[in-house]
Amino acid sequence: MACIRKRRGQWVVDYRDGSGVRRWKTCQTKRQAEDFLDAERPKTRQWRQAAVDANITIGQYAVRWLTVIQPTIKPRTYIRYEELWRVHLKPAFEHVKVRELHRGRIKAFLTAKLTELKPPRIKQDGTAARQSDRQPFSRNTVRNIHATLRAMLKAALDDGVVLSNPAEKLGHQLRLVTPKATRQEEIKAMTREQRRAFLEAAARHEPRYYPLFFTLAGTGMRLGEAIGLQWPGVDVLSREIRITQTRSAGEDETPKSGHGRTVDLSTALAETLARLEITRKAETLQKGWGEVPRWVFCTAGGTAMDESKVRKVMRRVLKKAALPLHFTPHCLRHTYASLMLQQGEPITYVQRQLGHASIQLTGDTYGKWLPMGNKAAVDRLDECESGSKMVAVAGIPREKALQPIVMLEPAIGIEPTTCGLRNRCSTN
Repeated sequence: MACIRKRRGQWVVDYRDGSGVRRWKTCQTKRQAEDFLDAERPKTRQWRQAAVDANITIGQYAVRWLTVIQPTIKPRTYIRYEELWRVHLKPAFEHVKVRELHRGRIKAFLTAKLTELKPPRIKQDGTAARQSDRQPFSRNTVRNIHATLRAMLKAALDDGVVLSNPAEKLGHQLRLVTPKATRQEEIKAMTREQRRAFLEAAARHEPRYYPLFFTLAGTGMRLGEAIGLQWPGVDVLSREIRITQTRSAGEDETPKSGHGRTVDLSTALAETLARLEITRKAETLQKGWGEVPRWVFCTAGGTAMDESKVRKVMRRVLKKAALPLHFTPHCLRHTYASLMLQQGEPITYVQRQLGHASIQLTGDTYGKWLPMGNKAAVDRLDECESGSKMVAVAGIPREKALQPIVMLEPAIGIEPTTCGLRNRCSTN
C-alpha cells in the first residue's frame, strides 16, 4: 500500500510502480506529496513488465532504439535519425530518465529550437561566417527533430518504460505541421502548354534525357524510381511499368511506400520506350559493352544516371524552353497528378499511379486541382432511364413545367363561404 510519511522534516511518498518495484519520492510539503501520489496512483494500478530497466536514461535508450530499428528502415533514414539524435537531442536529454521526461520539457525544447541559430558555416578559406549571416533552424528541421523524439518514445511505450508518449500531438500545437492549403500552394506544377514546351525542348537539346523526362511527366514516377528502373520491369506490349525498387545515393532501395506497384503507359510513351530499347541494343554493339545495360535510363558509359546530373540537365532544358527555373524533376510528378485530375480522371486511379498510401494523401496534396463544380451532373440526377425528365414522370409536361408561375392576387369583395350545410346536418 502506498503511504506518506514525514521523515527528518520532509515528506516521503512510499509506493510501488507498475512493475511492482518499491520506490520513494521526497517532497518539501505534504501537499506536494499528496499531489505526486495522486498522479502516480493510476500508473501503479496498471501492471506492466518493462523490457528494459525502468530507470534507463534517454541516452542509453537511444543506443538501444537505433540498434533495433537499423535493420528495418532504409539506410538514409537511419543516418538521418542518428544525426538528429546526435546533434540536437543528445545534448539536451542524454542524462534524463525516460520515465521522467514530461511534455512541458519537450515543448519548451522544441520552442527554443525554433529561435535557435544554426552553427556558423565554415567558408572555403577556413573562416567562420559572420553572426549576422546565421539563420534559425527551419520549421521543417524542428519537425524532423520532433518526429525522431516521438518515434523513440513510442518505442519506449511499447517496451513498457512509459505509460504514454509525452511527445505525441505536439506538432499541431507548435504549428510545426504545414497546413494542407499551404502545402497545396507550395506545389509547383506545369500547365499543359508548359509541359509540351519542356518535352519538345528536351527532345531537341537533350535527346539522351528526353525518354527519362517523358517517363516522369507521363507516369508520375519519382526520380529515384525512374533512375532505378530496369528493363525487366518494362512491358511495352501491355503498356505497363512494374516498379519494384528505387535508387538513392547510388544504392538500390525499396520504394517509398515499402512495396512495388504497376503504372500504366500512354501509347506515345510506350512507343518511345520501345524505340529506346532498340537504340540501346545498337549502342551496346557499337560501344562493345558486351551486354545491354540493365538500367532503362543510363549514361553514355552504360551506368545508372545520377540525380544531381539530371537536375542540372533539366535546368538547361528549362532555359532553352524559356520556362521558370524553379521547376525540378519532382515537379513533373506534380504536373502529372494535377493534369490528370483536371481532365476528370478518378482520384483513386491517380492515387494508384502515384503510389500514395491513401486517397486522403492524394486529396490533401492535389485537392485544389479537383473539379469543384459541374451543373451537368445535377441535371443528370433528375434524368430517368428513359431519358425523360423527372417532371414528366410526375405527370407534368416538360413544356408546362418550364413555364413561369403566375401568382394570382386574392379576390376582393366576395363573401366567404358559410357553414350552413354543416349546421343542417348537425345532430345537435
